[in-house]
Amino acid sequence: MLNAGLGAWPARRALLSPDRTALAHAGRGITYAELSERVNRAADLLRAAGVRAGDRVAYLGPNHPSFVEAMFAAHALGAVFVPVNTRLAAPEVDHVLTDSGASVLIHAPSAAVRDLTRPPAAVIGLDDYESRLAEASAEPVDVPVLRDDPAFILYTSGTTGRPKGAVLTHANLIWNTLNLLVGVDVTSTERTLVSAPLFHVGALAQTLLPTLVKGGTAVLTPSWDVDRTYDLVERERVTWMFGVATMYADLAASPRWRTADLSSLRHLLCGGAAVPEPLIRAYRERGLVFCQGYGLTETAPGATLLEAGESTRKIGSAGPPVFFADVRVARPDGGDADPGEAGEVLVRGPNVTPGYWRDPAATAAAFAPGGWFRTGDLARFDDDGHLHVLDRLKDMFISGGENVYPAEVENALAEHPAVVESAVVGVPHPRWGEVGRAFVRYGAGGGPTPDELRGFLAARLAGYKVPAHVDVVDELPRTGSGKVRKAELRRLPPPS
Repeated sequence: MLNAGLGAWPARRALLSPDRTALAHAGRGITYAELSERVNRAADLLRAAGVRAGDRVAYLGPNHPSFVEAMFAAHALGAVFVPVNTRLAAPEVDHVLTDSGASVLIHAPSAAVRDLTRPPAAVIGLDDYESRLAEASAEPVDVPVLRDDPAFILYTSGTTGRPKGAVLTHANLIWNTLNLLVGVDVTSTERTLVSAPLFHVGALAQTLLPTLVKGGTAVLTPSWDVDRTYDLVERERVTWMFGVATMYADLAASPRWRTADLSSLRHLLCGGAAVPEPLIRAYRERGLVFCQGYGLTETAPGATLLEAGESTRKIGSAGPPVFFADVRVARPDGGDADPGEAGEVLVRGPNVTPGYWRDPAATAAAFAPGGWFRTGDLARFDDDGHLHVLDRLKDMFISGGENVYPAEVENALAEHPAVVESAVVGVPHPRWGEVGRAFVRYGAGGGPTPDELRGFLAARLAGYKVPAHVDVVDELPRTGSGKVRKAELRRLPPPS
């Protein structure tokens, strides 16, 4: 095959296991032979819309077979796939589509699509996707694609307040898949629940792709729901699932926790934030252990992984570096920190992004000498070489597994005419891990109530980015150079 990238995977897997079920969704199964044919038809559909090698194809919608088909179809044509976060507001979707230069948007029904001001040239709705697919050609596509060609642009909020597009190549995802297969005993009999959103790299690269390359079954569900998860685990005999700590906490808090049949589960993979020790113990009492890891969108995402067998001995650790990557903890002067000493996490390897889409300045700033990617996260290694993530050097915080960058929220707050200045920090929350707390200063004429201001933000930002708390203040604490002392704001008593 001319295609050395991900786009060749459905055809290659169909040769090996044509009759195995590749995707399960809403009671329907799609075999690998059927998936390969449907990817060919989707590629013909995209080609008819003008897609050629290097073009960008955006997808906005929940987990669905069409996501997988469109992704592989784009890759079969040598195009770049741009999954769009379904939680974004219309202005944010506009930015992603414009910045990526997407020529095609495939989408589920969405208010954000109706409110777009700059839609791509071609828009394909899922309401007529099946009929259009049936009319397309099933002839195989074999376009030359190199492993170092861009495969994805995944948008992650930036410290400048505008989302940046992290480019991931085919090689980045292939090496990440290999790292995952080294650390987790994935088999061809896996039935993997994919309930975390595929527009995030965790579900995409840590469960979907490894499952399909091994010839297992990906059980797709459109959204996270506790009762539906219990139903699917029992009915589909799910063996493997990925989620963030909040999702696993929701399962453990359910009345079904003690009696549900979880005997089929072999692997629980968790990312986004460390799993609290009480939750680890609760799952251990049910005979279940976590494979925890640390990573970022820019590392495709695995940088470290704590294998299941070590989960008890190294509780609270994110594990050692994955097999085919290197991780350092660096002092401010660039030297290696000693075991137990905190420093910035740096990652280098074939899974690391080549940079940000059309943003050479951000790309240059993200790398230290020697090709080390600067994560902006603070951590330490223990004496056994396991990473313990302590905090973030950047202001970013994680709410329910979603990265929130205060600068982006502060920029949106600045759009309100009454807001003179603001500062946003993350504060602890028992369920979401962290939520936003905004400190705002109004002009002499006053301003809206906190609830009104939150409503103003809700029209501009995804819900998880809207601060849960708003404090109206007369002034913000500052350093001698005029910078806001965010550490001081974080130390204030929790809001009532």
